[in-house]
Amino acid sequence: MSPSPERPRPGWEPADPPRRPVLFVNPRSGGGSATRANLVELARERGIETVVLAPGQSLATLVGAAVAGGADALGMAGGDGSLSVVAAAAAAQGMPFICVPAGTRNHFALDLGVDRHDVRGALDAFTDGAERRIDVAEVNGRVYLNNVSLGIYGEAVRRTAYRDAKLRTLAETAERVLGPSRQVPALRLVDDTGREHTHLAVVLVSNNPYALDPPFGGTRPTLDSGQLGILVLDTPDDEPRRPGRAWRAPHLEVSAAAPVHAGIDGEPVTLSSPLRFAIRPAVLRVRISTRHPGASPSARFAPGRSPRTRAPGPESSS
Repeated sequence: MSPSPERPRPGWEPADPPRRPVLFVNPRSGGGSATRANLVELARERGIETVVLAPGQSLATLVGAAVAGGADALGMAGGDGSLSVVAAAAAAQGMPFICVPAGTRNHFALDLGVDRHDVRGALDAFTDGAERRIDVAEVNGRVYLNNVSLGIYGEAVRRTAYRDAKLRTLAETAERVLGPSRQVPALRLVDDTGREHTHLAVVLVSNNPYALDPPFGGTRPTLDSGQLGILVLDTPDDEPRRPGRAWRAPHLEVSAAAPVHAGIDGEPVTLSSPLRFAIRPAVLRVRISTRHPGASPSARFAPGRSPRTRAPGPESSS
């Protein structure tokens, strides 16, 4: 049964509608999900100013113009990479952020408790919403909502074939990364036990830790723990030790001898070393429809149980 508007889930508080909300729409995300849902027209009928992102336009520039023009709430209908851009601006301005699940996989929406199958209903967050504060993470000052992938994933997400053939692209990239030629810069970091990792195949750093236990592994039980989720996998060697480790921490530094290819919420970027990761607790005001779940699937653990955690690959971004 969906929660009623009068009784939002614990942690969520009723919120007054904004006076000048702005919704940004990427009509190409999710294979045209926003267009199929007639989202632009529905939003405008509700009095929500709507900005449709055209090819070649800078989303960050459009958001900056909306903020300068007096917007008091920002929403994004698109994939997780676009969501991060708008969420960063909302956090910087201290204004509400609304996630409309119009991407391909909408993993942030799932962990936030937005019904991913109710694109139109997500607009209720503007007019009949509940609000809470959550964390965001950053790497070298850049905000992200889901995760940053380095190593095999960071290389694979740069390839144009990745979105259409993830497994094949990952396998081909793994052969390059793990093979004798080692075509990527060596990554170095120190884990929570003090052990130095110098031969890393995968580093994944998430905004809050991901659950490991089935059936909801790959989702985050909470987005307000004040901790990064960190997973490292070492390249195979002859040492009799476990090849990887997962832990949580508020900060992490990764170093490399050259610029590092990374995937940030599924978007390919190049980062300068050292890579400095940090959690920013409770800086983002998020709003959702009071008719949406308001909790991640992995939040359904027994009271007092602390689920083991892991960080997923870039498939958890869209």
